[in-house]
Order: sequence, then structure tokens, then C-alpha cells
Amino acid sequence: MNGCGYGKFFLGMTMGMAAGAAMGMTMAPSRREMRRVAHKAAKNVTEAVETLTDAMGM
Repeated sequence: MNGCGYGKFFLGMTMGMAAGAAMGMTMAPSRREMRRVAHKAAKNVTEAVETLTDAMGM
């Protein structure tokens, strides 16, 4: 073994998780952007359903 104990491992893991959480918070999309993406997705689903029902002749 190279002498790396559990304490160093957990310290490194904790620091990595904290750094990842900080990066995630700074890069998170705004509420406005999330709302726009959700609206666009709903519109695409609606269009797909309409296309499907037209193709089925309903």
C-alpha cells in the first residue's frame, strides 16, 4: 500500500463533492431559461401528438 488512509480518501472525496456542488450552482440555468425550455418541450410534444393523430387518420 502507498500509505493513503481512509481519512485522506474521505477528505478528498468531500472536497471534490463540495467543488462539484459549487460548480453546479454557478452554472445552473436561470428560472426564465428553464421555463422557456419546458414550454418548448411541451410545444414539441403537442406537435408530435398532432402529427401522429393526423397520420392515423383520427
